[in-house]
Amino acid sequence: MASKVAGTVFEGSLDAKGLKFGIVCARFNDFFVSKLLDGAMDAIVRHGGDAADVAVAYVPGSYEIPFAIKRMLLTKKYDAVLALGVVIQGATSHAGYINSEVSKCIAQLGLEFGVPVTYGMITAENLEQAIERSGTKAGNKGVDAAMAAIEMANLNREIR
Repeated sequence: MASKVAGTVFEGSLDAKGLKFGIVCARFNDFFVSKLLDGAMDAIVRHGGDAADVAVAYVPGSYEIPFAIKRMLLTKKYDAVLALGVVIQGATSHAGYINSEVSKCIAQLGLEFGVPVTYGMITAENLEQAIERSGTKAGNKGVDAAMAAIEMANLNREIR
């Protein structure tokens, strides 16, 4: 049963035409991150965006992603920024600390700057999970992040 809403309804579209995106990619685990970037770019272009309107910044690892996102947001050039990285659990709890801090920082930056920042991070327990989430049977988290960025950028414009 459809809900009935009294008043205005805001909903972002999946049209990337005219939108500008920043993408921050971790070089660590680049084999996987490059597939996430390919997926994100494909999604943006397939939805009407122009590859020339996408800026990509590379950082050493996932921990450095929030810093580069903040620098991009400070320029006020982007309608949305995507975070793309892969953290694979090893023998220590290091991955858990990285994933927790990065996800908190990414969320906070979007709220602080009023610009959508989407989470295209793979947090895998093993190589198989990373493979599955970077373009095989579990989809591509880069595509997911791009689709969310397109929709949220349009929603942000609509609500303004």
